Amino acid sequence: MKEFFTARTVGEARAGFRPARRTAVEDVGLAEALHRVPAADVRAPAEMPGFARSTVDGYAVRAADTYGASEGLPSYLDLAGSVRMGAAPTAVVSHGTCVAIPTGAALPDGADAVVMVEYTAETMPGTIEVTRPVAPGSGLVRADEDVAAGDGLVRAGRPLRAPQLGLLAAAGVTVVAVYARPRVAIVSTGDEVVPPETTTLAAGQVRDATASALTGLIGDAGGEAVQVGIVPDDRDALQATLCAALAVNDLVVVSAGSSVGARDETAGAVAALGEIWCHGLAVKPGKPTLLAECAATPGASTVPLLGLPGNPLSALVVFRLVGVPLVWRLAGCELPPPEPTVRARLGRDLASATGRLDVVQVAVRDGVAEPLFGPSALLSVLARADGYVVVPEPATGLDGGTEVEVILYR
Repeated sequence: MKEFFTARTVGEARAGFRPARRTAVEDVGLAEALHRVPAADVRAPAEMPGFARSTVDGYAVRAADTYGASEGLPSYLDLAGSVRMGAAPTAVVSHGTCVAIPTGAALPDGADAVVMVEYTAETMPGTIEVTRPVAPGSGLVRADEDVAAGDGLVRAGRPLRAPQLGLLAAAGVTVVAVYARPRVAIVSTGDEVVPPETTTLAAGQVRDATASALTGLIGDAGGEAVQVGIVPDDRDALQATLCAALAVNDLVVVSAGSSVGARDETAGAVAALGEIWCHGLAVKPGKPTLLAECAATPGASTVPLLGLPGNPLSALVVFRLVGVPLVWRLAGCELPPPEPTVRARLGRDLASATGRLDVVQVAVRDGVAEPLFGPSALLSVLARADGYVVVPEPATGLDGGTEVEVILYR
């Protein structure tokens, strides 16, 4: 019997398998920048908003002219004019005067606060009654209050979110240098595997479901999936296919062929092209997983390679745990965006073995996480799940009714 070798925990794989490869840097416009990873910090070219502006509809005033104002003893100010949106103020606020101003308009010279219109009244033409005092700075933002010149707008290595795109646009930054989307080759293997479009299956044949699901996960992680096709259980054929894929991609994923069965040739083909970092993960499902760094030719730059189990459920569980962080890392992101989670009560007891990470699919209904069980060859279990629960390596199981964190599928 062959044995798994250099087996690791999932935590060790995430922390220890850290290929140096990164994708090239390219410039993209803001319309294409969502979730892309900046290659360098982007700093504000000037202060923002660039001028003091009102945050309320009301009157620009000198705060000292409102001190002591109340409904019983209001302050009276002469109206010296108004400010139009999108135009520089022409009126000036002096002692005993005020200027009408809408939200977002530039603060006129002499003013240091804005009184909300709700606390004013025009008692007679040209005279404004103020019934509440304001402090300097009330009702306005400073010229550099949002961002000072030279401040960081976005940080390198963090995927861009929609609010950050708005901040960049407000600063006049319309092009960002980001890492290119990683190209991820999917190599399906197995004499029994046939394309999904196969109409009628012969005895023993299965359609390639894993490649399509992996394509979706790779896209979610910001990568570009390239389905290479199906390779038979032949070491020479697989090695030739891997060489071609390694030459033009940033990550190569081999679907099936990583177990220790007599027909499985991935480990041998990979060992001929590079160094295997681990063969076997302490996780259920997904133990027969392979991680390596390989090169298409001697002396060429290395490319990470991930060999997945043959069963679709196992393959997708492992790729979510290990492959997705790899795709983000290749794109310059050290800390992938967190997946959404929800707290729920476990619907039944879960058994586990110490030293192994168990990933259990669950359906969440009315605050209860109900485990879904089935052989790892059944994709329907994964398709019905709302998310999954992780039983950590030190645990021997979880009791029904325990509050757990469910990692939700997007």
